[in-house]
Amino acid sequence: MSDTGHDHHEELGFWRKYVFSVDHKVIGIQYSVTGLLFLLFGFSLMMLMRWQLAYPGQPLPILGGLFGPTRMPGGIMTPDFYNQLGAMHGTIMVFLGVVPLAVGGFGNFVVPLQIGAPDMAFPRMNMMSYWLYFVGGVVMFGSFFLPEGPAQSGWTSYPPLSNLASEGQTWWLVGMLFLIFSSLLGAVNFITTIIQLRADGLTFFRMPFFVWAQFVTSFLLLLAFPPLQAAGTFQLMDRLAGTSFFMPEGLVVSGQVQELAGGGSPILWQHLFWFLAHPEVYVLVLPAMGIVAEVIANNTRKPLWGYKSMVYATVFLGFMSFIVWAHHMYLTGMGTAMSSFFQTTTMIISIPSVVILTALILSLWGGSIRFTTPMLFALAFLPMFGIGGLTGLPLGLSAPDIHLHDTYYVIGHFHYVVAPGTIFALFAGIYYWYPKATGRQMSSFLGKLHFWPSFIFINGIFAPMLIQGMAGMQRRLYDGGMIYGHSQDVLHWHKVISFCAWGLFLAQIPFIINFFGSLRKPKEAGNNPWQATTLEWAAPSPPPHGNFATEPVVYRDPYEYSHPDHGEDYLPQFQPDAVAAKSA
Repeated sequence: MSDTGHDHHEELGFWRKYVFSVDHKVIGIQYSVTGLLFLLFGFSLMMLMRWQLAYPGQPLPILGGLFGPTRMPGGIMTPDFYNQLGAMHGTIMVFLGVVPLAVGGFGNFVVPLQIGAPDMAFPRMNMMSYWLYFVGGVVMFGSFFLPEGPAQSGWTSYPPLSNLASEGQTWWLVGMLFLIFSSLLGAVNFITTIIQLRADGLTFFRMPFFVWAQFVTSFLLLLAFPPLQAAGTFQLMDRLAGTSFFMPEGLVVSGQVQELAGGGSPILWQHLFWFLAHPEVYVLVLPAMGIVAEVIANNTRKPLWGYKSMVYATVFLGFMSFIVWAHHMYLTGMGTAMSSFFQTTTMIISIPSVVILTALILSLWGGSIRFTTPMLFALAFLPMFGIGGLTGLPLGLSAPDIHLHDTYYVIGHFHYVVAPGTIFALFAGIYYWYPKATGRQMSSFLGKLHFWPSFIFINGIFAPMLIQGMAGMQRRLYDGGMIYGHSQDVLHWHKVISFCAWGLFLAQIPFIINFFGSLRKPKEAGNNPWQATTLEWAAPSPPPHGNFATEPVVYRDPYEYSHPDHGEDYLPQFQPDAVAAKSA
């Protein structure tokens, strides 16, 4: 094993220890806190949009005057500002919130501990990865202060609209390139770390499922982001250097034919974007599945059902995610042959997801379930992700997609995967590994006070969207669709959704109090408060620099719970056989 982290012991100053740190744990916490702040900011943008949809054309109470006369004259939201909020909400939640928290936060903190490594393989590259992400986030946030505001061409940034948009779109592209570089550095680091720095005895099929999920996710980032990196560079060239990679000849804007040469293709951007963006869905989902697997195994006190099947399904899912991208593009006129191909691959990719979800559900059977706060969030993930997956099947078929494309049904489907699905899993991970990161235990009462209102309100947001979408209500409409006759019967759901969204925001207050208040608890949680079996619980809580006092050795599979030959109901990976036999 590498002796990274043990080769020097000088006392580091504040800036080197907590700001420009090369310790994977500090970097993981930096990613986590920054990602949570961006999630809160992105969520706040959505709450502003919900007011406009619930009460179109009415002044925003109290806060309306904060945004100036160009964006909210008289407190009434302009269509341009609504579009900006929509574009930046999607961008921030996906690229600055969920992915950095799931991969940068949990991956950085947990993976080296779970494989028995003293740090990541390339600590300085790890630090650089976080700071590239941070700079990208600052650029995105700073675009709100431009005279014409931030990007307003959707989180997908489709040309030619995005090529003709205001300066905010340039900032969006620059910020996105920083985020892409950050993800590529992180992916290389994770792959190298997992292959090279595993503890003695930790074979691939002794790795916790969470490590497998991060391993496959890293390959997705490494292979899928370069096409978007190229596309973002091309779009910057179109905007700043007069090229026409995505600008077609004969384009008419405001009655004027644009003088363009080169015969660019707007559809090319869609191919490059979705070649990243569909694997990106699994970049969101796979770490969430890994977290849920850890929490379920620990709180059922039994091994995961079908562990190897879950691993094979994860690898297959990663491979298949690269050949389904054009199911987002059925309405571009690709032809029936290509539509049939992508319909088929889309149906196939649902199989490994079902395998993993089924294995997690079967793991509950016969378990001695502990309904801890992380377990509640993990259990909620199962049906919510199931709803998200099932509602995606009609969108994967070209015939029903004609009706459902660009409706609220799409928003409901995607958010069931990402919000009550992935974000609930991330909350489960925060509650589960908080004792390892801080040495303190979060309040169970406040945790449940956080969970139950969140569970109710989040379904109140997205279930009605499925109803609205099946009625044909289009998304991205400034007035919520009130000018269309076919939307009249489902307009009232906007108020229901908006009140649930504001209720969901209030439901996060117990979490914020719990997260920061628990740091002040005098009582320590102990090194292994959950009586878990995986390797991270062999380290002190919180782990020191270098993680382990001695190099750990792995003796068995990751989930030896309720072992018949052992006196206690858990047998850690790091406990020698002689000690296990003595305690039995």
